[in-house]
Amino acid sequence: MEDGKQLAEWFRNTFETIRAQVARVVVGQEEVVENVLVAVCAGGHALLEGVPGLGKTLLVRTLAQTFNLQFSRIQFTPDLMPADITGTNILAESETGARTFVFRPGPVFANIVLADEINRATPKTQSALLEAMQEQAVTVAGKRYPLEPPFWVLATQNPIEQEGTYPLPEAQLDRFFFKILVGYPTLDELREIVNRTTGAETPQAESVADKETLLKMQRLVREVPIARPVQDFALKLIVATHPGSEYAPPEVNKYVRYGSSPRGAQTLILASKVYGLLDGRYNVAREDVERALKPALRHRVLLNFEAEADGITPDQLLETVLTHVKRTETEPIRV
Repeated sequence: MEDGKQLAEWFRNTFETIRAQVARVVVGQEEVVENVLVAVCAGGHALLEGVPGLGKTLLVRTLAQTFNLQFSRIQFTPDLMPADITGTNILAESETGARTFVFRPGPVFANIVLADEINRATPKTQSALLEAMQEQAVTVAGKRYPLEPPFWVLATQNPIEQEGTYPLPEAQLDRFFFKILVGYPTLDELREIVNRTTGAETPQAESVADKETLLKMQRLVREVPIARPVQDFALKLIVATHPGSEYAPPEVNKYVRYGSSPRGAQTLILASKVYGLLDGRYNVAREDVERALKPALRHRVLLNFEAEADGITPDQLLETVLTHVKRTETEPIRV
């Protein structure tokens, strides 16, 4: 049986091979690409937030190519209906003339689903997708249809344009493993984007992994051990986001309405295991937890109006939480 070090080395090599293929198509955005891959390897869904034209759709499509997985794209619009996502029963006639209802699967029946501009659809339609994300199945006319693993959703939303949009409720945001912020390219990156996309040939990614490889990576992540002190450090970070907690810094009590849910703790631990493997270790270090903190919790810490008035962002608050917890991390957790 392979030991932990060999498994970690295999994981890291496979991850880097996939990342290299993505880099052939997607220019820059190294942190975004890494975070998306971390979410995928941990079996979680990701929400990408950024203005249009930054390559979010291209990134998701390229990932599907590298894994050789079935890919589907859903363009969310205000008139999109739940059946447009999940599928519906249609009346079909057999060779004998008998008429029966047959289920026609919707675009959610794929391995990787791009939910483009998810905040443009109505809450009812959003819920249809989010139910599939949570249950790994859809229910149509009282019958349950499971989704074949691996299955994950990468959703995008535009943070600027609010007219005609339906922001995701907090309870539904919580179902996303990571929230990833997609920023503008630098001058050099923009030059490379133009060179790649306005020439005679457009770079393409090659398939370097398959479904079984991805499922093996996801199983391996869950097998990585985490020491009790490191786990307590991660849990203390979660508790420190709760207003009124004995571990919360003054800024949390002042600016936070609601802190992270237990899903945030699960995300923080699983993402830390991935980062540990990427560093060639079959264990989790505190640095891995710190690395996963912002993408795991920035959408799970809900700020109040005072924070908005003072220009405080979730990322700034999480930095404060991290500093506070590190300063007091020698204190045991009180049960």
